[in-house]
Amino acid sequence: MRRRVPRAEDGRVTEIIAGRYLSPLEVLASLGAVALVAARWLPSAARPRVTIVAGAVLVLSASVLGAVGLRWQMLPVLAAAALASPFAVSPLLRRRTGRPAWRARWWLAVPGTVACLGLIAVGPSAAWAFPVPGFPEPTGRFAVGTHVAQWTDPHRPESFTADPHDRRTVVVQLWYPARKSPPGAERAQYLGRTEQEARTVSDALARQVGLPGFLVDGVPRAHSHAVFDAPVAGGGGRFPVVLFSPGSGGVRTQNTAWAEELAAHGYVVAALDHPYDSAAVVLTDGRTVRTRTVSTGDRDKDGELAADWTAVRAADLGFVLTQLHRLDRGEITGPLTGRLDTGRAAASGHSLGGAAALQAARHDRRFDAVIDLDGYPHGPASPFLHQPALALTQALTSATDPHYLPRLTDALERNSATSYRLTVPGAAHLTFMDGPLYLPPVPSIVGSLGRTGSPRVVAATTLAFLDATLRHGPGDPAAALSAYGDLSVHPPGDSR
Repeated sequence: MRRRVPRAEDGRVTEIIAGRYLSPLEVLASLGAVALVAARWLPSAARPRVTIVAGAVLVLSASVLGAVGLRWQMLPVLAAAALASPFAVSPLLRRRTGRPAWRARWWLAVPGTVACLGLIAVGPSAAWAFPVPGFPEPTGRFAVGTHVAQWTDPHRPESFTADPHDRRTVVVQLWYPARKSPPGAERAQYLGRTEQEARTVSDALARQVGLPGFLVDGVPRAHSHAVFDAPVAGGGGRFPVVLFSPGSGGVRTQNTAWAEELAAHGYVVAALDHPYDSAAVVLTDGRTVRTRTVSTGDRDKDGELAADWTAVRAADLGFVLTQLHRLDRGEITGPLTGRLDTGRAAASGHSLGGAAALQAARHDRRFDAVIDLDGYPHGPASPFLHQPALALTQALTSATDPHYLPRLTDALERNSATSYRLTVPGAAHLTFMDGPLYLPPVPSIVGSLGRTGSPRVVAATTLAFLDATLRHGPGDPAAALSAYGDLSVHPPGDSR
């Protein structure tokens, strides 16, 4: 049994431009290249001055960019300038030597000019398609701090290695409510604790989806709004915790925008790297653990593998909740001692991580709520859920796995607590992570909600659910959720 809640027509989200796609130096280099190409068409009196100024601007800006790190998007711009330079400089040299200036006839110069301008246009276009991600400003009242920890479970062997003495280790990143940092405080590197770690992870993620690493070279240059190890917000209260498992091959930072928004609203988000599953995990001793999870192409075998991987991830989530309890009690060193309310905890995840969150909640009643971000429910369907659940999905089409909706609906309908399934119009699978911030805005890849609209929608819906389930806030969460899409509400089912 279920009731459907219609979508509110005024629930659309407008895109907020996060920042420039080109840095000021890149803009200067691009303008210098345009001026150099266009100089040929200027009156003879202005041509020398424009050529000299444009060349100087181009050389200086390109030199500085080369020193600080040249993005590949600028290579077409510099190539166009290099092609145009002989034709721009040659007349100046001829004048200096007293020989008559030579200019190609206009019908010969037009194709070259158009080709060079087209090449220059490739640079800004590529920077727009593959930008340095600009993270939306969190809207909550707290500033955001972040902390990275590495924990080993002494009771659980590592199932991905043959060493019988190897024990399961996870890397966890916490985002938490913090005091406001000084204006000059350095913001946290995206994808890693250092730029080197960020590049290692970025390259691994690109390889995993078959892209050359240089295409997303802007991603490891990004910084989020959080500050590493910032002092925890004052007031002495305890914060509910939300554990997060990324998608298959995903990494702990893949939902940074979402995590920062939740932290700004008073939650602690603990996101996991799952070694041998995540694309690349950099350990504290400097080793990089790369993924070993590979699909076979056989549906039945891949289903069994996914169920096994889901079970490992679910156990990781339970272990991290235990560690967070120890951290709160002061048994582990960290910035959040005495500030974590592990008695109010939610398991969440994207894709395969969503399946892991469902499994973790099934087997561990310490989780009070569960959030599945477009994740197929792998693994056994029992025991049934006993916690409020929210499943966010993209629009289902003929290309969607036909088993997905029946499996998900069965899990929600058998829940002994109320469950919600929200289908978000305009969403794609990558809408539910940071991908829209730095991937080309192709609707089939990242959806059509806009670069920052996507994380805003995911954060708003999950906050409405968490406020109702972990904080027992007033009001019906269905009313808030229905503003963002097509909502199905599953009342408590028979899960005895």
